[in-house]
Amino acid sequence: MGSEILEKEKQELTPESGFNLVGIDPFGSAGNTLYLIEHFEKYQDALKAKKERDNPDEYLILYSGAP
Repeated sequence: MGSEILEKEKQELTPESGFNLVGIDPFGSAGNTLYLIEHFEKYQDALKAKKERDNPDEYLILYSGAP
C-alpha cells in the first residue's frame, strides 16, 4: 500500500465494545487511510458483513473492542 496506516487512525476506529468493519484506502494520504464502514455488536454479524462485500479490490479489517 502506498501510505502507511498511522497508530492514531487505528485507535480512533477501534470501538470500546463490539466490532468495527473498516476499509483501507490504499491511495489515501497519511492519516486518511482508514474509513469506518459499519459497527456491529456481534463478531458473527461483522464477519458475515465482511464476507458479503462484493468488491474484490476492497481491503477490509475488523477491529474489536475490549472484551
